[in-house]
Amino acid sequence: MISFEEEVEVHAVDQSKRVKVKDKRLINCSRVDVNQLMPLKYKWAWEHYLNGCANHWMPTEVPMGKDIELWKSDALSADEKRVIMRNLGFFSTAESLVGNNIVLAIFKHVTNPEARQYLLRQAFEEAIHTHTFHYIVESLSLNQGEVFNMYNEVNTIHHKDAFEMRLTEDILRSDFTTETLEGRQKFLENLIGFYLIMEGIFFYSGFVMILSFHRQNKMTGIGEQFQYILRDETIHLNFGIDLINGIKEENPDIWTPEFQAHIVDQVRQAVELEILYAQDCLPKGILGLTAPMFRDYVQYIADRRLERIGLKVQYRSKNPFPWMSETIDLGKEKNFFETRVTEYQSSANLTWN
Repeated sequence: MISFEEEVEVHAVDQSKRVKVKDKRLINCSRVDVNQLMPLKYKWAWEHYLNGCANHWMPTEVPMGKDIELWKSDALSADEKRVIMRNLGFFSTAESLVGNNIVLAIFKHVTNPEARQYLLRQAFEEAIHTHTFHYIVESLSLNQGEVFNMYNEVNTIHHKDAFEMRLTEDILRSDFTTETLEGRQKFLENLIGFYLIMEGIFFYSGFVMILSFHRQNKMTGIGEQFQYILRDETIHLNFGIDLINGIKEENPDIWTPEFQAHIVDQVRQAVELEILYAQDCLPKGILGLTAPMFRDYVQYIADRRLERIGLKVQYRSKNPFPWMSETIDLGKEKNFFETRVTEYQSSANLTWN
């Protein structure tokens, strides 16, 4: 039987092992067990997690009947079909790359449990997005090999994917560590490359193109699914920016003038890759869209991304698609034309018979 003195001693040891908020860090935290969620330090990470859960959806809930009918008819031009096919080809690979980067690269080096909780949620959402493109391809009876192999066969898609894959390869080296200044900078470059560039720049031209069909009541099933993906990506981007800025704050030695210049150069390279992609998708104008419009748009959103991590704007271009902001702000329960309502309820609100 344990004595009173021994019980006090054990209690004292347990008290000393309790997680302290001040000890938590986003990376390189050796004093706190990464599985100890409470108490929360980074409430923004938990809020992003809750927002992601509230936005839950599945592609199979979206009817594709009208899309199938329109796709098989002669109503869509070859140029319109090209835009849809190119975007299915890019997104089908890009979402997998983002998911792989989270699971294989980022999760290992983020040492904060609430941030990891969100990363687990995001990884699941990336799987849903990949499921979405499989669902669309099957519904429209498209050539699976053509769509899912575009990253090898279409240069403008390959170049964007290769840009991102190089960032993941660096983090996956067996000797990689965030304990060094070089390692911390390389890790931050990866986060910026995937959150700011892939999800914040490379995805947005495609969103404009597909949602332009939706605005004209064409391919509304695909459009609705892209609308839900856009809402997911908005949360991904906001989480990523908070994570990037948090790591910068905790590791001020990372943010050197040289490193800032390197990041600006990376963003400028990405902008040019995205403009080439838009030109490839739109050799001719469709639905009121032309390739030159996307130069302004990509430059505009690149400036917004740079501002949010404390870097100077580079282009000062105007936004040719102001309706995109309205799309992001729409409540997720309705699509553009109110053709149907989808209510998602948390378990606390479910009614059981």
